[in-house]
Amino acid sequence: MDEYDNMKDIVLAVILVISTLVMVVRLWQDWIVAVSTGLMMISLAGLILSLCNKINTLEETLQARERTMRVNLEEITGKVDQKCDKMVDEVGEMVTALSRRVYR
Repeated sequence: MDEYDNMKDIVLAVILVISTLVMVVRLWQDWIVAVSTGLMMISLAGLILSLCNKINTLEETLQARERTMRVNLEEITGKVDQKCDKMVDEVGEMVTALSRRVYR
């Protein structure tokens, strides 16, 4: 799909260049100027629309990555909390065992 988008942009850019050249070189013929100006505007609009589509795709990709990172961060936070709780329990048991030995 990415190659198709690139090819579309290239074709639109070529149309823009050709129509601009025709407009500049053959300025004395009105119908050629009108057609080339029309082609130039159509291709420019196509390039802008293509750019908008790419920006939308980029935003969707970023949102998906953000969601994935948020889920992964929540999972990691949960695992770290469990490990910390387990370590606190183990340290508490060790302190209790040592305090029993000291009081004997």
